[in-house]
Amino acid sequence: MLLDEPSDGIMPSLVKEIGSTLKNMSQKNSISLIVVEQNVPLIFSLTDHCIILEKGKIVVEGKKSEIQNSNIMKQYLAI
Repeated sequence: MLLDEPSDGIMPSLVKEIGSTLKNMSQKNSISLIVVEQNVPLIFSLTDHCIILEKGKIVVEGKKSEIQNSNIMKQYLAI
């Protein structure tokens, strides 16, 4: 399933519910998700593998655990 910014314009209180629903749906039905999203906490709640793009080019790709604590998060995502 391909999703483009599923949390854009959504009340913050519903974003967590959207994440839970997508994760459950993916796991129960063996559906792979490709999600384009700027909400980093939402993405990290859904995935084990991330690709960070800047202007259409891959900046970093890898396991969530590797990216989560890397300098790349501060440099490119201002976290």
